[in-house]
Amino acid sequence: MKRIYLLFILLCISSCSQDRKDNIRRAVERSVVAENKPEADLSRLKIKAKEALEFCTSKNLNRDFCILIDMSLHSGVNRFFVWDFKNNKISKKYLVGHGCGFNSWSKDDSKANPKFSNEDGSHLSSLGKYKLEGRGYSEWGINIKYLMHGLEETNSNALKRFIVFHSWNLMSDEEVFPKGSPEGWGCPTVSNNAMREIDPMIQKSGKPVLMWIYH
Repeated sequence: MKRIYLLFILLCISSCSQDRKDNIRRAVERSVVAENKPEADLSRLKIKAKEALEFCTSKNLNRDFCILIDMSLHSGVNRFFVWDFKNNKISKKYLVGHGCGFNSWSKDDSKANPKFSNEDGSHLSSLGKYKLEGRGYSEWGINIKYLMHGLEETNSNALKRFIVFHSWNLMSDEEVFPKGSPEGWGCPTVSNNAMREIDPMIQKSGKPVLMWIYH
């Protein structure tokens, strides 16, 4: 009987010790993820926003807000920013997907190192400034899309490539780092709830809205 009791005690100690080790390991893993998690450079965003406002003024685009997408950031962190020109700050931020290229559709193979192209059939996103103008029906997400008119040589084929701004059921509302966002065929995609917030802003805009995708 004593042997059984001692064995029981040893098992309990061993189990508690293992639980403690697991808890320590998980805490260390969370700490490492938090330490390595990239964040947007606010000073860089402000520089981009200043240039964006000058561009909007020269092209007669909306001067209340614009959309800045920093593709240099990991796709598992917020890198889609609605910039408030009047208050010179971020008003909203979300995850956004990019094109998969030759990688698997809907996976996150290029989450930290996306490639870009203006070529039809590349399945890659295109860098540059876009004019969001033309709201229509989408088969994806909440069935809303905005046409993206490429305004530079790097994105001049956007309409021809059917690159549009829409939501996608697979996109998360919250950051998923160290995982990445699902990758499509080149469209900048946001979550359904994100689109529900952005869509009214664009609809109320008296002028086309600037979306600037940069790296």
